[in-house]
Amino acid sequence: MKKVILAAPRGYCAGVDRAVQIVERALATVGPPVYVRKEIVHNRHVVEELEKAGAIFVDQETEIPEGSVCVFSAHGVSPEVRRSAEARNLQVIDATCPLVTKVHLEAKRFARAGRKIVLVGHEGHEEIEGTAGQAPDRTVVVEGVEQIDDLDLDPNEPISYLTQTTLSVDDTLTVVEALRERFTDLAGPRSDDICYATQNRQVAVKAIAPDADLVLIVGAFNSSNSNRLVEVARDMGTPAYLVPDETHLDPAWLEGVESVGVSSGASAPEVLVDRLLKKLASFGYAAVETREVTTEDITFSLPPWLREQQQLEATP
Repeated sequence: MKKVILAAPRGYCAGVDRAVQIVERALATVGPPVYVRKEIVHNRHVVEELEKAGAIFVDQETEIPEGSVCVFSAHGVSPEVRRSAEARNLQVIDATCPLVTKVHLEAKRFARAGRKIVLVGHEGHEEIEGTAGQAPDRTVVVEGVEQIDDLDLDPNEPISYLTQTTLSVDDTLTVVEALRERFTDLAGPRSDDICYATQNRQVAVKAIAPDADLVLIVGAFNSSNSNRLVEVARDMGTPAYLVPDETHLDPAWLEGVESVGVSSGASAPEVLVDRLLKKLASFGYAAVETREVTTEDITFSLPPWLREQQQLEATP
């Protein structure tokens, strides 16, 4: 019988939920326009909905009129960007995910200790730009094991490593092990940099992939954590595709397929999953079995002034 195996947890993480709420609260509190540096999260559907409400997305803070409200995206920014925003007298609201902020603090700590920092992640990704910018003179970026040999670093000098929060858990372990083999004095973060939501979604996909003939991940093409979910499913031997929404579903993928595994990246709203499920139902995959590997109860609080405004509005 044709069916869908729906992974849980999936979709929005606490950092994404907080970032989107910050833009919504800012629009409600100060009114449009509210400028946002970069996509608040990597999902065009979310961005377009916020644009309808009056948010204006720009690539750099230098494009924002002086004195305006500026929201930093969930991916974080470098100190240089903060200084630039201050010079333009922008009213900054920081929507950086607290787990990314944790990595920034670790970068500063390692730099103060005189260590070189090997940052594992995707060159050019906003999060990597922000983290590398915490100590630009001491940081080098590597994406995989093969780049470690190209590092012009003494095997005996003090080295530390940090990672992008949205990487594949398995791939990151491989890189860290290679670093341990290469450097005699290697220090890592006090706790794992890869965020809880990234790990949970990867575990959930691993749980559904063996029983699925096909895995579909709802997420944007530029979403790192969504792309990692596709890789995780493929590494399990199951064909997998990234679909930004139901219009990207290719019926040819469903030929000979009895069970379709479905999950979504941490920046994909549940409405997009619902739309994909309806589309799959139209092809005969109406039965949905949810497979939950863990529950998530983590939340991150809003900045104090937005929180106070929310409490005022809730008071009868």
